[in-house]
Amino acid sequence: MPRRTAQPAAPRVSPPDLPVVFEEVHSLQRHADVQGARISGLSGTVDAAHASLIECVITASVDRLDLSGAAVTDARFDGLSAAEVVARDARWRTVELVGGRVGTLDLLRAELDVVVFREVRIDYLSLPSARVLDVRFEGCRIGTLDIPQATLTRVAFADCQVDEVDTRELRARDLDLRGLEALGFTDPTGLRGATLDVRQAEMHAASFAAALGIDVAGA
Repeated sequence: MPRRTAQPAAPRVSPPDLPVVFEEVHSLQRHADVQGARISGLSGTVDAAHASLIECVITASVDRLDLSGAAVTDARFDGLSAAEVVARDARWRTVELVGGRVGTLDLLRAELDVVVFREVRIDYLSLPSARVLDVRFEGCRIGTLDIPQATLTRVAFADCQVDEVDTRELRARDLDLRGLEALGFTDPTGLRGATLDVRQAEMHAASFAAALGIDVAGA
């Protein structure tokens, strides 16, 4: 059996391949096929379910953005402001989400491949049963990170904060949590395959012990 290296493998991320000149687009519809566009001026409730967005920059201030089943490739969400973004069963490949604030980002069963979240605030990030590969979080503030039954491979955090992480039945490989300040993990047994630093392990030692059925009591 090959011996694992001491350090988790880093995400293999790269910036999206964007055109020099964009077409200006100011609306989205279901099943839309948009390529090489700067999408702006969106507001209210936007239904772009099952759309295909390729080589696009998206800026929006919306109540609800529906990207369920959408394919988003070589794209950047720039300063997105949304009460709710629904991207269930979506496929994101080589995508950046930079700045802005999102109330709920629902990525149930989504496939994320080469994605960077940078300096964005998300109150509730939902990734149950999602497949997450080569994803990096940088300078993000997250209220609840919900990842039960998700598969995370080569995922890392840098200078990020989260209140609660739901790790029930999480499947992880090369998951680097050393740059994540988390107040608590719902199920510490789901952290198998993840990397913490010594300080984090000490901070959560009591909950880890409880998950293993160990009573921790004073002398």
